[in-house]
Amino acid sequence: MTFFSKKKRKVLFDLFFSFFKIGAFTWGGGYAMLPLIKREIVEKRELMTEEEFIQGLSVAQSMPGAIAINTACFVGRKVCGISGTFFSVLGASIPSFFVIIVFISLYKQYRHLTVFQNFFRGAAPAIVALIGGAVLDIGKSVLNNWMDLLIAIFLFLLIFFFNIHPLWIVLIGGMLGMLRTR
Repeated sequence: MTFFSKKKRKVLFDLFFSFFKIGAFTWGGGYAMLPLIKREIVEKRELMTEEEFIQGLSVAQSMPGAIAINTACFVGRKVCGISGTFFSVLGASIPSFFVIIVFISLYKQYRHLTVFQNFFRGAAPAIVALIGGAVLDIGKSVLNNWMDLLIAIFLFLLIFFFNIHPLWIVLIGGMLGMLRTR
């Protein structure tokens, strides 16, 4: 007796492997993963539409926790229910877990070396570039007119100057969107 049908096992494996691969080969945190998650889930595997993915990002961003794990949770649930959530989150988490264990032991031993310090000085701008790329990629999909662009700029200014929590930004953006359609 099998627990899942053959078709569902394939989808669960695809979810696990997709998030495992993204988790293993993406450096720079959750925001750096977003364009890769989008490419893998929306474009390559066609497990959800771009609109569903963008809506999921809104939810994932407003929830507590890491954006990559929240996104894996949303995608897994949307595609394959609770079991999809489990396998997506597991796939996204395992690489980070092992990399952190190895990194901590290396960091303790070699943090004083100049080459190690220089590596992180160079990696930091690369991570900023990855996040900027994610912003541009998602922005091209979402900002389809001047009003959307103005809302995005307004919300960015709220974050930049007033350090407003992401949940409030999403709620304010949602309310502005509702007012806009009236």
